[in-house]
Amino acid sequence: MAGHSKWAGIKHKKAIVDAQRGKAFSKVIRELTSAARLGGGNPEANPRLRLAIQKAREVNVPKDTLEKAIKRGTGDLPGVSYEEMIVEGYGPGGVAILVEALTDNKNRTSAELRSLFSRHQGNIAGAGSVSWIFQKKGLIHVNLKGMQEEALMELALEAGAEDLKVEADLAIVVSSPQAFESVRQALQAKGLTIDSADLSMIPSSTVKVDHPAQAKALLDLLNSLEDQEDTQHVYANFDIPDALLAEHA
Repeated sequence: MAGHSKWAGIKHKKAIVDAQRGKAFSKVIRELTSAARLGGGNPEANPRLRLAIQKAREVNVPKDTLEKAIKRGTGDLPGVSYEEMIVEGYGPGGVAILVEALTDNKNRTSAELRSLFSRHQGNIAGAGSVSWIFQKKGLIHVNLKGMQEEALMELALEAGAEDLKVEADLAIVVSSPQAFESVRQALQAKGLTIDSADLSMIPSSTVKVDHPAQAKALLDLLNSLEDQEDTQHVYANFDIPDALLAEHA
């Protein structure tokens, strides 16, 4: 979890930079449209849409753009319909990789992702090959400054969290998807600084990758998959030493 958690922090910082460049807009807008199409346009009754709106605000999507994306999902405005797809594969070192995408052309997206895997010493696997390794959880990264670990643990568990891991001044609070929202609200109510909060796929086991060239190849693959325009999320069960992660970041 250590290396995986640090990588989540690195990705969050990258997302902020991408947002400043406008790169994050299309991903967030697709998620808003898809969430509204699947669960309706009322965020109070649609947890997925509620989370998508939160993400849209984090990357400063204008209110008008946000509302239009939702209306395209509910059918109140015309627009492209995106389909969900999951691609499974392996990266350098035998690391399991799970890619979640939203696309208007599954054949094109599948071909592009297959090419990225191949180019970076990975390979596509059949459906179900690696998805069984991952379990959906709420992941909340909290800045610990000003609060003791024991106090945060008590607060998080009372709110419904399952686990808490601490790395320096960063605490990672883990919850079930159902308890995610209540845990996040409880932490915010205490005035804690939340660096990121999202539903994520957590691996039940990890693969250690400590060879520098192999680690670089794997991280290059993950970055390339993240940057593919239809990709929404990329998950992997690697454990890379912090020094190698920091060097790559």
